[in-house]
Amino acid sequence: MRKELLSSLLLTIVCIVFFSGIYTVVMWGIAQLSPNKGDGFVVTANGKTYYENVAQKFTDDKYFMTRPSAVDYNAAGSGGSNKGPNNPEYLADVQKRIDTFMVHNPDVKKSDIPSDLVTASGSGLDPDVSVQGANVQVARIAKVRGLKEDAVKKLVDEHIEKPLVGLFGPEKVNVLRLNIDLDKLK
Repeated sequence: MRKELLSSLLLTIVCIVFFSGIYTVVMWGIAQLSPNKGDGFVVTANGKTYYENVAQKFTDDKYFMTRPSAVDYNAAGSGGSNKGPNNPEYLADVQKRIDTFMVHNPDVKKSDIPSDLVTASGSGLDPDVSVQGANVQVARIAKVRGLKEDAVKKLVDEHIEKPLVGLFGPEKVNVLRLNIDLDKLK
């Protein structure tokens, strides 16, 4: 019994030292090698500071809308809804989002709405939309802002991020950066 107790105590001490000290220092060191030294990507626009890697809520029709958030865009409480695709509440939420999207984009057919514009991401904080998710909003934004659709479409094309190393993940558009540059268009 004494041998097991000492082994357990030793393992506890080793784990505390490793996970509270060594692991933490190694992760901090790796973060120092990353862009912005692990502090996230801070953007300042119109006198406000944003993190471009955390979703922002855009509700005005003159802006591109981002993905819905199960946590109301609160970075302190990241998480999904944990409701399955057959859950009646989840289906009602998705239908409500579709209806809202259709009100703001009456020229878009329901079948043309990309799923990322009506379903929340796993974290509820995804700052990106699919290229299709951005393109389906071009007509509304051009109309509201009095711009040519070609100019808005060109701006979307300039903000397309390719997959990591050309292999990992889909093409995407960061909504915050896109909306900041959209404000610069005349």
